[in-house]
Formats: sequence, C-alpha cells, structure tokens
Amino acid sequence: MQAEAAQTPATTWADLLADGRLPRFALICLGVWLNAADSLVTATIMPSVGRELGGYGYFSWATAGYLVGAILAGASAGRLSEIFGLRRATALAGLVMVGGCMVSAAAPEVGLFLTGRVIQGLGSGWISGFSMVAIAMLFPERHLARVFASVSGVWGIATVLGPLLGGLFAQTGHWRDVFWFFAAQTLAFSAAAPFLLKGADKASGGPGIPWLQLGVLGLGMAAVAVADVIRGAAVSLGLVALGLALLALVVWIDARARVRLLPHRAGDLTTVCGAGYAAMFALTAASMGFIVYAPPLLQTLAGLSPLAAGYVSATDSLGWTLAAFAVASATGLWDARWVRIGALALIVSLMILIWATPTANVPGVIVGGVLLGCAFGWSWSFMGRRVLAALSDEDRAIGSSAITAVRQTGAAVGAAIAGAAANLAGFSSGLTQASATATGVWIYAAVIPLGVVGVWAAFRLTGRVETARAPA
Repeated sequence: MQAEAAQTPATTWADLLADGRLPRFALICLGVWLNAADSLVTATIMPSVGRELGGYGYFSWATAGYLVGAILAGASAGRLSEIFGLRRATALAGLVMVGGCMVSAAAPEVGLFLTGRVIQGLGSGWISGFSMVAIAMLFPERHLARVFASVSGVWGIATVLGPLLGGLFAQTGHWRDVFWFFAAQTLAFSAAAPFLLKGADKASGGPGIPWLQLGVLGLGMAAVAVADVIRGAAVSLGLVALGLALLALVVWIDARARVRLLPHRAGDLTTVCGAGYAAMFALTAASMGFIVYAPPLLQTLAGLSPLAAGYVSATDSLGWTLAAFAVASATGLWDARWVRIGALALIVSLMILIWATPTANVPGVIVGGVLLGCAFGWSWSFMGRRVLAALSDEDRAIGSSAITAVRQTGAAVGAAIAGAAANLAGFSSGLTQASATATGVWIYAAVIPLGVVGVWAAFRLTGRVETARAPA
C-alpha cells in the first residue's frame, strides 16, 4: 500500500507550481485577468467618455462590441493555435489587444473609440482562448481542477477591480489612461508568452479556419448584441430568438463541415462535450440578470449608493472565488456531486433573488448573490475538467478554447434575455419604484427555464454519457 501511495502523483498546490509550471501558471492568470478586467472596465468610465466624445446613446456598444469580438476570437482560438503554434499565436493576440487599447486611448470621437473596443475584444478573446489551450496542453489532468479554480478566482477579482480601476482613472479626469494601463500589461504578456509557453505543440498547419461557422456565429452574436440595446421588448425578444437559431445553425453546420469549429459531436447531449458545453452555456446565461441589473435596482428600491450597490453585486464574485478554492481538491464521487450541487444551487439562488429583490431585502439579495457565485465556484472547475478529459488529441485545442467562447456566448444571450424581460417590466421607460419592483421579479423568472436546462445538462454530464472521439 505504501508503494502504491508513493507512486500516486501529487495533487497539492506545491506540485501544481513545481517543475517550471509557476511562470506558465502566472502567465495564464494574467491572460484571464486581461480578458475579464478589460471587459468590465467601461462600466465606470463611459460617463466620462460620453462627456468628452459624445455618443451617450452608444454606451452599451462599448461592452457589446467588445463581447462580439471576444466571442468570435475565443471560438477561433483553437484552430489558430494549430495554424500558428500556441506560442506565436498567443504573442500575436497580445499585440492585437495592445493595438485596440491604443486606438481607444487616442480616439478623437466615439466611433473610433468603439472600433478600438471591438479590436480589444478580438485580442483579449484570443488571449483567453489560447490560455485555455495552454491549460489543456501544459498541465496534467490531476491539476486541472485547481487551475480552473484559480482562473475562477482571477475572474472574481477582475469583477471587483475592473470597474474600480475604471472609476479611479475617471475620477482623476484621465479615463484614457486606463487603456494605456492595459496596453502596458498586455505588451508584457505578449513579450513573455514565447518564453513561458515552451513545450506547447508546434504549429501543425491544422485543417484551416472554419469561415462559414464563424460567419454565422458573428451574425448570431450581432443579433444578440443589438437585442441587448433595443428598447422595444418584442423586437428584442425576436432578435434573441434569431440569435439562438443562428447559434443552433452553427452547431448543425459544424457537425457536417470538413473544417470544424467545435469538437466531434459537440452538439450531442449524450456526449461529455455536448452536455458540458450545454450546461456551461445555460447556467451562465441564467446568471446574467443579477450581474447586469442588481446595482440599479438596489439603488432605486433600497436607496443604496452606487458604491454600496456595486459591493452587493460583487458578492456573486466573492462566492464564486471562495467556493472554487474550497472544493478545488475534491476527487472521486465528489467531483460529480459538486457539479450537481452547483447547478441546483443556481436555481435556488434565482428563487431567493425573486423573493428578496422586489421587497428591497438587502440581506436576502446578498445571500442570493453569494449562492449564485457559489453555484459556479462549486461546479465550474469540475465541468471544465470533465470536458478536457473527454477530448481526443485531435480536438484538444479547439475543445479547450471553446470553453471560453461558450461562456461568453452564454453571457451575451443571458444579458439580452434579461434586458428584454426588464423592458417588458417597464425598465426602458424609466426606473421608478414600480418598474424596479417588476423588473426585480422578471429578470430572474425569465431565465429559470435556462437554469433548468443547465441543471438537466449538468446531471447528464455527470451521468453515463459517452466520450466524443474522432472517428477512426
């Protein structure tokens, strides 16, 4: 027994960071930080941007354009890593993001500023996608849960610090400097990538780029992005439905294409990949109402200051981070149990928020927000590990990078659905006590069906599903 124990590979944090993995781990965390923090930084600088550049009506496009670019980049990252090699592709992605930051920082008018945001989205989406490929290529499977827990922690920190950094720069009257700040970080990332990603697969040329699938995906995400800013609820819902139909069309085309965007049978819910991606997409989409609408609702209903409301909404990130690290070492049966517990916890959190938000029960909202974060902290790393473990060698690059794209696509769709529900509740006509009360119910009630789909997919993922492999 002692001999067997001695032969069992270590799964401690010390072993994770041993054998030269610490610098790689730090680089991956920096890449995730750049993607997460830059996606959130405009939340607090847009009033300053609007005063200087005009274009108040385009506030949400600063995020929507960024997200569309990030999703397209994340979806294509796997194939690009095969064509250029992971080291070169990651370095080039950093340079793209640097260019986007420079365009936004120097923009003389709002159109060029928004163009810079799209370019930043492309660069950061590639960075995040390549970071997922690096995790799959460079870390043993026994460490994947801890690596994903760390990635979740970085996302949680970025959720708090991203808007805070933007606010600090805006408060001093130098909102442009926030983009120079990110440009400097990204330049350092780009310079370090070729040295720290040694050992990754060399460029193989790959089968090419799935242009048709990326084109349809772009149209679908454009429809969802427009739905997120349209005030008319009927039109908004129609655009969301169109976007979802186009996403389904991408999966259908991909299953029949010579050059694939997704792993084999990624749309088949009887496989690990199919069930895993479905769970990630649906659960992420179901969480977006709290992230987008909790701060303004709490300011109106509970009389909280913008800062206090922001801190309450940050409880989601706090719960995610603490829960992820708490279960990072779970193995055996608890691997599957935490996936199921997390998925069910999301439904419970939505029910708590439906009860607490309209009545301005701030402690109840905090409980709901923390539980919402815990739902992902308990489940996300194990879902990611199961998906990566099921990938064939042929699909490892595209399958790992797809995790980022699936998450961001779910976020965009969920935000659009929550926006349509809010507009139906009267949010677009002005935030009054009555409209805020109704919105506080419907932004959560509208996504419960998505949450149920996510729970169903999570149970399939942890049940007897097949491992999708390339045909012989």
